[in-house]
Amino acid sequence: MLLSSPFVSVSVSPPQFSQPCYGARPAALRIEAARQLTGRVVTTKADKTVGVEVVRLAPHPKYKRRERIKKKYQAHDPDNQFKVGDVVELRPSRPISKTKHFLAIPLPPRDTRRKSQLLPPLQSQADDDDQAPPPSPSPSSE
Repeated sequence: MLLSSPFVSVSVSPPQFSQPCYGARPAALRIEAARQLTGRVVTTKADKTVGVEVVRLAPHPKYKRRERIKKKYQAHDPDNQFKVGDVVELRPSRPISKTKHFLAIPLPPRDTRRKSQLLPPLQSQADDDDQAPPPSPSPSSE
């Protein structure tokens, strides 16, 4: 049974034999993790190229505390559609130049609405809203 996941790619390569073999072994499976990166555009100076900074957390070798590691990648932007500050996804591709091996794919903006706006109100909250608030006493000048 093969695993299906967007993060795993499976390639099947038949074994290479010098002579025909009638008791052939099954094809060898090689499973590799696909490299999908998400980062922020930091430069758009070059034509059809964006510089993307990818931040990841990795444990420090000695102190074992997680530290922020930044790395810059050059990515292909054929339509020059990205601006500095945009969040993009980097997908691996064939080498486009000496340093460009990724395509920049736009990510939809993150949903910044609050949780209360996403969910319907609770029944107890709905009952409270149905009742009219008691009238506040008006200040009398007596």
